[in-house]
Amino acid sequence: MENSTIAAIATPGGRGGIGIIKISGSKALSIAAAIFSPAVSHASTHSDRSGAAKNVFADGFQSHRLFYGNIFDPGSRRVLDEVLLSVMKGPQSYTREDVVEINAHGGQIAVHAILELVLRQGARMAEPGEFTKRAFLNGRIDLTQAEAVIDIINARTDRSLLVAAAQVNGTLSKAVEEIRHCLVELLTRTEAGIDFPDEVDEIIDPAAATVEIEAAVIQPLQRLIQQHADGNVLRDGLKVAVVGRPNVGKSSLLNCLVKKKRVIVTDLPGTTRDTIEEAFNVNGFPIVLTDTAGLHDTRDPIETIGIEKTIENVNGADLILLVIEANRALTNDDHKIFKQFRSKPTIVVINKIDLVNHDKLVEMPADWSSSKSVRVSALYDRGMEALKDQIVATAFGENPIGLDSGIIPNLRQKLLLDDSLKAALAIRRELNNGNPMELIAIQLQDAIDALGQILGTTVKVDVLDQIFSRFCIGK
Repeated sequence: MENSTIAAIATPGGRGGIGIIKISGSKALSIAAAIFSPAVSHASTHSDRSGAAKNVFADGFQSHRLFYGNIFDPGSRRVLDEVLLSVMKGPQSYTREDVVEINAHGGQIAVHAILELVLRQGARMAEPGEFTKRAFLNGRIDLTQAEAVIDIINARTDRSLLVAAAQVNGTLSKAVEEIRHCLVELLTRTEAGIDFPDEVDEIIDPAAATVEIEAAVIQPLQRLIQQHADGNVLRDGLKVAVVGRPNVGKSSLLNCLVKKKRVIVTDLPGTTRDTIEEAFNVNGFPIVLTDTAGLHDTRDPIETIGIEKTIENVNGADLILLVIEANRALTNDDHKIFKQFRSKPTIVVINKIDLVNHDKLVEMPADWSSSKSVRVSALYDRGMEALKDQIVATAFGENPIGLDSGIIPNLRQKLLLDDSLKAALAIRRELNNGNPMELIAIQLQDAIDALGQILGTTVKVDVLDQIFSRFCIGK
């Protein structure tokens, strides 16, 4: 691994209370000593048990302490900022290297001036995700934990944060390692059977091995793959399209759900001619809600473009909210819209219940019975909690797999789980058919290698570069 010392600004750009410059590597402490002047009356002294003052800076920085002082330019002796400086000596640090963090005043000028000073002292600019990459390469975390760091940064809701935090702590790693351990044990016995063919029946029992593969490999892999399908929405958000005829209250519904006037609302049909997207969360699930142009037959070229975009958005949606009017019988357009998108999970939203008595609400036809319905008044904010609950129930069911387990593989991990499962199914087939141990050993190694790529034990350099390029600089 490269032995250079890296540095970067670890806080977002712009004005703020604090700006942090992070340094990691073998020169981190010497760079800090060259540009930091401690305030003797504060952080550089403390009392030992006898009560005598002791200088903690004289013998170098003590680890895991916070020092108060100034950052200065060694050439001009000019003070750049008053700071707090924290020191974490390796291996007890994020990267397992010596790490220094300079807590300066926020703002572009001071923070960048300190970073430039650090770079002039011998550090180089860190690449995106390089601090976390070093934590991985130095063995503090595995690759699944490293990838979970970016999920924490990108978490949209409390629920997605909890899952990401669990994976940083190794929930996915443990599940994958348990499967991998079983495969390695079986490969060891298989290779022993190849080396000692006269004793193969005593070394490995095909029937028992088949049961073991099914219970300890195939079924756990299938669960992890399903958990990706159920839980990927925590990363990307559930895509929900609001559709319906013009003037049924689609825009009012979106405004009501997101709790702000995001869309212009008028009594004129066709006000919304483009798709409008807004993110919010329901019970800890991130939702991406799209208001669409009213669907109907039209010769207006602008409306036609809006309708085409509506259809495009609906085709990419995970769930549809079909809005109809409580005070009007269903029209041909209503039926046409329902039939056009009936292959998608759909909730029928009966809007404008404030305009009609309960016993005179629009009736749902028998062929719409496959879809749940919720009665609301977007104008008076009635029925919205019931609608939110139904969105979650329709999209995820009562007890979605994986969301409470803290184990949700990302797409890269899911594809490797697919590869491992494919090999595991082949192993089961080879065992059932009584095929040579050499064929089984090849499939076992393929399954192990795929899981190793998830954990990072066998991953290629270009894959690592691609993974860490998604991180921000400074993490």
